[in-house]
Amino acid sequence: MNAEFYRHPLSKADAAAVAAVLDTPFLTTGKVCASVERQIESYFGVPHAVLMNSWTNGAFAVLLAMELQPSDEVIIPAMTFIATANVIVLAGGTPVFVDVDPRTLLMTPESVEKAVTARTRAVMPVHLYGQMCDMRGIRHAVSRARSVGSEPIIIEDCAHCFEGARDGYKPGRYSDAAIFSFYATKNITCGEGGAAIFNSEKLYQRTLETRSHGMSATAIDRFREGRYNHWDMNRLGTKANLPDLLAALLPKQIAAIDQRLIERKRLAERYRSAFEAGPLRLVEQIGTGVSAEHLFVVGVGNGARDVAIARLNEARVGVTVNYRSVPETSFYRRRLGGLVNEWPVAKKWGDETLSLPLFPNLSQAEQDYVIATVRRVVYPLVDA
Repeated sequence: MNAEFYRHPLSKADAAAVAAVLDTPFLTTGKVCASVERQIESYFGVPHAVLMNSWTNGAFAVLLAMELQPSDEVIIPAMTFIATANVIVLAGGTPVFVDVDPRTLLMTPESVEKAVTARTRAVMPVHLYGQMCDMRGIRHAVSRARSVGSEPIIIEDCAHCFEGARDGYKPGRYSDAAIFSFYATKNITCGEGGAAIFNSEKLYQRTLETRSHGMSATAIDRFREGRYNHWDMNRLGTKANLPDLLAALLPKQIAAIDQRLIERKRLAERYRSAFEAGPLRLVEQIGTGVSAEHLFVVGVGNGARDVAIARLNEARVGVTVNYRSVPETSFYRRRLGGLVNEWPVAKKWGDETLSLPLFPNLSQAEQDYVIATVRRVVYPLVDA
């Protein structure tokens, strides 16, 4: 049997939405995007949403809107995808890494409070694998740590967590902005894409400009009512807008996301039940949270992770690594001056983590094969 790591949920039936856009003269950011943005605002109960062409460019546009300076620090977890750190460097700021909770692999309010300095401009918690950080606690921690001066902006990295919740609230409740990914393997996808939601009116207005080269008018506004309208450039920006052609794939998925979560949870719980008594490390689930169940990850100890990958691949089980500790990558080791052992939890997990297939149309036979293969080829490596 061949158990693929991921299969997207889109089919030929979804092509009708794309064809409808092709029947209009406007392929780039227009009425379809505007409609999806209203849909996202309603889902999260926030005043503003902006579609982006990727999480990375969306986050970059938000940070450009902040006009970061080289001395400005942005606090992020050491366990995340490299994009979380890269956008800060690209926007001219300095990423400050904090270690994560050893049970959940999430940034904690305590680590944030210790890391806040007079140079902190923003804090970027990452909702890893689908579970939300304690955003209420992080907001309070930031307020306590900066009792004097302006409070740092909080930006949620929600690339793994569109439909998640914690303590009864969703992303966007305790932050100034939250950024999502619609990349090919995400729970909602249009191949490439993303979105940002805002509680901060000022940050929203500036990001509208920075997502389109800093221009004061979008393409649809520049040609409103069939005539050209002048525009200005108020600030430096990038090219981060999503076209209607891709946005057309999103409405049905957003409408069905909570229903599809039921199946993701069923599959994730089958994995947990199968592996909970074994030698693999599992991520602790937050009792007051609703995970988006974006990824199912296990920790393969005994220095056996890479051998496990090779043996699973030989057995035609698709796996990947999410993620190495960012400070352990060559670029950031050089940038940090060779610092080591500063983030031991992230390093250990980065050496052990392994992601197994998890998507709603994973069949029971496929999942049974993954479980049996992991037990057969991986368990002996850890127990050796």
